[in-house]
Amino acid sequence: MPNLRIASVNVNGIRAAARNGMSSWLDAADVDILTLQEVRGQDEHLEAALPGWSIIHDEATAKGRAGVAIASRTPALASRTAFGADDFDSKGRWIEGDFLLGDRTITVVSAYVHSGEADTPKQDEKWKFLDAFGTRLVELGRDDALALVTGDLNVGHRELDIKNWRGNRKKAGFLPRERAYFDRFLGDRDAEIAGVDGTVGIGLGWVDIGRRFHGEVEGPYTWWSMRGQAFDNDTGWRIDYHLATPALAERVETYSVARAASYADRWSDHAPVIVDYSY
Repeated sequence: MPNLRIASVNVNGIRAAARNGMSSWLDAADVDILTLQEVRGQDEHLEAALPGWSIIHDEATAKGRAGVAIASRTPALASRTAFGADDFDSKGRWIEGDFLLGDRTITVVSAYVHSGEADTPKQDEKWKFLDAFGTRLVELGRDDALALVTGDLNVGHRELDIKNWRGNRKKAGFLPRERAYFDRFLGDRDAEIAGVDGTVGIGLGWVDIGRRFHGEVEGPYTWWSMRGQAFDNDTGWRIDYHLATPALAERVETYSVARAASYADRWSDHAPVIVDYSY
């Protein structure tokens, strides 16, 4: 059965990634759609790094910051960047593209959630983004839609998703309130879901493909600090996701994290997450 291979990666700057080995990885990866986060560049930088690809890109308001894009072998049928309230600056953090998956349309999102910082205005922006995220998931998940949100979502949902979870319970990325959003995003649709922070909300029914595929195991992690021995010791975080509607989740054939063979082989501090979806 033919597959659509979708890979997601925070490139930590498209120009640096291209210089440091992204192109050779991509040549071997046989990817159909590539979603990118933290592009930190302009259209011309993406075009130089990804010659021959069709690219849609939303650049951040602040130059050299954030930025999301979707590169594909065939052009998107449509694209959108509207996200959240009109007074909320989401530029460079959310882009949607519609593509064909056999005789169906699939909506693919590249998302880059704020990293945040506990008890600061940066975290307030993250709360706004997560609120808008939930609203958009409801809209994208209606009926039997085929929709996929990929990207660096900057939240480790469960203790299995962070090697050193005990030391990060009061830090952005693993705050109980952040994790409770994911409890609701991934909870049974329309069911009352008790969040890890004690709140109760309604489940949206989306599926975490990485967790479903690998089961109850640590990781596999997708981000490691560039400092110290985090990569060599596999002291990582699983913060890069493929979140799919149930109808799309049933089409998953394979899931993998393309962890570099060694620290020296890394071209980003994140590893690509690759999933094959059947036609």
